[in-house]
Amino acid sequence: MTDQPKIALNDGHAIPQLGFGTWRIASEEAPALVGQAITIGYRAIDTAAAYGNEEGVGQAIDAASLARDDLFITTKLGNSRHGYDAALRAAIESLHRMNLGSVDLYLIHWPMPRQDLYVETWRALIKLMQEGYARSIGVSNFTVAHLRRLIDETGVVPAVNQIELHPRFQQRALREFHAERGIMTQSWSPLGRGKLLEEPAIRSLAERHGKTPAQILLRWHVDCGLIVIPKSATPARIKENFDILDFRLAPGDMDRIGQMDDPHGRIGPDPENFE
Repeated sequence: MTDQPKIALNDGHAIPQLGFGTWRIASEEAPALVGQAITIGYRAIDTAAAYGNEEGVGQAIDAASLARDDLFITTKLGNSRHGYDAALRAAIESLHRMNLGSVDLYLIHWPMPRQDLYVETWRALIKLMQEGYARSIGVSNFTVAHLRRLIDETGVVPAVNQIELHPRFQQRALREFHAERGIMTQSWSPLGRGKLLEEPAIRSLAERHGKTPAQILLRWHVDCGLIVIPKSATPARIKENFDILDFRLAPGDMDRIGQMDDPHGRIGPDPENFE
């Protein structure tokens, strides 16, 4: 197995750059699929309360023939559990479902701005980190405005912001803000929900490198310094997505993919309006 790169976080911890996402994997499927991912070599596993599969992910972790410290486990707060006390209870419930004493990274899944509770919720995550239930804390789908408010009102900078990010929607301004504040960017929907696999530029690069279009796209994320969590429920593709650590894209390749960016390329919900 090729040594996996790790990304240093602003709190002194580090996260594997390539992880396994579990969105839309049913809890009963998770033990086998997550178990296979771990066997292949994935060491970071990403789940969420909203996915409904924390129990199955926990079973895979229990069954893995690895020390707990060899895995990096992320989960996220359910959107109905914003608020200080509610978030504290929700985090403990997630830990119980996974049969874990702590997670490596706990995220606010969406800012839910109309509720206007995300700062209060962030204070709960700070408490969880202080008490050892989460080694690192961060957010997901937060904009620059949301991040500024969190930092200004609490003084605690998130370790990670997990956002929709792929060559058609590269979020450059948000990534620049992350870099200024020491926040690491994690990409969800890194393949654009499969919509980019047929792009002529991607297919051309795949042919030249002897790789698949998915591998080219995922390597782009890695070469951009992003943390990436591809999801698949197909065993062959789980392995394919992991086999990206033995090559690099040339500067010209990166420029070519960079030209695919579209400010209107968002596929998922807009965080400002998502409730």
